[in-house]
Amino acid sequence: MKTYKLPIYILTVCAALTFVACGSDDDNIIEQVTCDDGIQNGDETGIDCGGTECEPCVTALDFSGDFVQEDASGRPGINTIFNDNDEDKNLFNVTIHADKGLFAQKFEDRLEFYHDIYAESLEIDPATFNYETNILGLDAANFTSLLANTDALQVAPNATTTYYDGTNVLTGRTINDDVMDVTLTLMFGGTSGTRFDGNNDTPQLTSDGVDFGDRSIGAFPYLEAPNSL
Repeated sequence: MKTYKLPIYILTVCAALTFVACGSDDDNIIEQVTCDDGIQNGDETGIDCGGTECEPCVTALDFSGDFVQEDASGRPGINTIFNDNDEDKNLFNVTIHADKGLFAQKFEDRLEFYHDIYAESLEIDPATFNYETNILGLDAANFTSLLANTDALQVAPNATTTYYDGTNVLTGRTINDDVMDVTLTLMFGGTSGTRFDGNNDTPQLTSDGVDFGDRSIGAFPYLEAPNSL
């Protein structure tokens, strides 16, 4: 009988093969993370969310504690036009909607001031240049009260959505609405809407001179290149 001596490295390989052969098939399965299997697996931090493979988990918003209103801009230009200093502008922004009526008298005074200052610049008797009831039939007190008390963009579900189209008034706003021209017309247009429109030797006060095409065009963000000087 012959005896064979096998090199040590062959014995090592054989032992390794024997170990693998005896191992469980489960030892060779790599866990696959699936972000839509309804199971929290892998390194997910929640069911099908979080970790390195899935979208972040959405946590509930925390509305506890005290919050302070920082800005209010229901109708474009109201705060800018009728509050003449930063202190009042900031105060208007942090004032809750129910208390905005406190600004009505200041708005009315400011409206009359604009008429007076234009009259002085044109050397016209201010008495002939006072605010005139506008196309909505609102006198100065009612108009400025409307602006102060309802500085919110209303939406009328059963009416035409428009800032003002000649019939419907402040029922919402579309991208085509020229809100500044509407505001200026209500301030300076009088009962006809054309009182100070630049015609018949009157100053041009019913338009800011910027039409829709100059402000917005095409796809979002609806901006055109700035005008050159």
